[in-house]
Amino acid sequence: MAGIKAAQTLTNASIHDFVILEYRDTIGGRAWHTNFGKDENGDPYVVEMGANWIQGIGTPDGPQNPIWTLAKEFNLKNTFSNYDNLSTYNENGYANYSHLFDEYDTADEIANAAAGTILLENLLDQTARTGLALGGWKPKKTDMEAQAVEWWKWGKSGLSPTGMKLTAVDFEDAYSPLVSSLVFAYAGSNLTWNGFSDEDNFVWDQRGYNTIIKGMASQFLKANDTRLRLNTQVTNITYSDQGVTVYNSDGTCVQAHYALCTFSLGVLQNDAVTFTPELPYWKQTAIEKFTMGTYTKIFLQFNETFWPSNTQYFLYADPNLRGWYPIWQSLSTPGFLPGSNILFVTVTNEFSYHVESQSDEETKAEVMAVLRKMFPDKDIPEPTAFMYPRWSTEPWSYGSYSNWPASTGLEEHQNLRANTGRLWFAGEHTSPSYFGFLHGAYFEGLDAGRQIAALLQDRCVYYNSTMERLCGPRMHYETLHGITPLADYSAVNGWISNSFYDYNE
Repeated sequence: MAGIKAAQTLTNASIHDFVILEYRDTIGGRAWHTNFGKDENGDPYVVEMGANWIQGIGTPDGPQNPIWTLAKEFNLKNTFSNYDNLSTYNENGYANYSHLFDEYDTADEIANAAAGTILLENLLDQTARTGLALGGWKPKKTDMEAQAVEWWKWGKSGLSPTGMKLTAVDFEDAYSPLVSSLVFAYAGSNLTWNGFSDEDNFVWDQRGYNTIIKGMASQFLKANDTRLRLNTQVTNITYSDQGVTVYNSDGTCVQAHYALCTFSLGVLQNDAVTFTPELPYWKQTAIEKFTMGTYTKIFLQFNETFWPSNTQYFLYADPNLRGWYPIWQSLSTPGFLPGSNILFVTVTNEFSYHVESQSDEETKAEVMAVLRKMFPDKDIPEPTAFMYPRWSTEPWSYGSYSNWPASTGLEEHQNLRANTGRLWFAGEHTSPSYFGFLHGAYFEGLDAGRQIAALLQDRCVYYNSTMERLCGPRMHYETLHGITPLADYSAVNGWISNSFYDYNE
């Protein structure tokens, strides 16, 4: 999304001399679909391995999420995700623990307000776990139903259609509250759901979610356009203040005045590409400081829909493990792919790595054991089709999307976003407002494209009348400082130092 939007923006500025280098045989990046199972005619269904929702679509008379605008332009088929349409289960079958949702919502509202105060008053960030605990949410490690509720609720904040506050799923962040920033998790959520709208729509279009990205590209790329080079693996980027040379595994290279790197954070963290000179220390630190989450959807198709056909979501509380095959979604529900008999379950991070390390058959056995606990009165058949991606091992991705860790400030994120010489960076991970979202990648591609176009055309104005930067090198910080002055590191504050030992002597 970021690369195609940047190229479209350059085209709109009458700059056509560019090349798009794409690792895979198609564009779309982590908006990636594949064929799965079969319909009644024997034709395969299309399911999304990656991006699946349009999040915070917008209102008719207000700002609209640009992804929603594109969805309407290219007639992308999607359906409202009703997070209230949820049934809860434990190892004994159906179990009503919905009262825990209200307890979480109360604490969530308090934590959200606290995050706003910390941001506005420039106070010390907290983990989301701290914020929720101060709000009154302190689930015991052994209370697995409460742990399941937290897994489902923690993540991106918004309002449900009934007006009840919700934070839709731990897998939205792919990290637990224990390691996520209180301030920026809520800020990112509020900017999306309050800035656009509180609705999320699930994409089930059988052309694939990346139809909108291909549609954008078709507006400025001709068929067989030589400026789009598929199946091109970048191996080295050599950059300076004069230009950039990109070297590829097939022996080719591209020289340019500027280059925009839209590799995922996971690719940058895994050193999949070398940089000459080595990226500066401030840039490397930012890359390693932020986290790349893994989100795995495991798809099953059966010869019947044995689960409640009008329910969208099913939450399972395992008796021993938080996050063990917790959230299930039906695609047989009316408004999606009725009659498909497709169900998928989501796991994240450590459990994603768990399923990636074992065979499909081993994972299927674990998944089916959970299903049979959820529906003990059903004679559940073996699935007719079974499949899941292995995101953390994909060499063009190495994960699903970024997360903002606790106690990591905006300056550090600015270093993640900043250019090094004439090498620029864009993607969902470089968006401080919309990290983790597809619209974050859109806005970052738009901004980088505008700024590079202005630099190329010698129309760069560093600031306008309101002192907003219009283009030019992005700010970075060579040195990041702590919040406690060195003078306070003393025995008075309990810091073990030479003076402390002198005092004891």
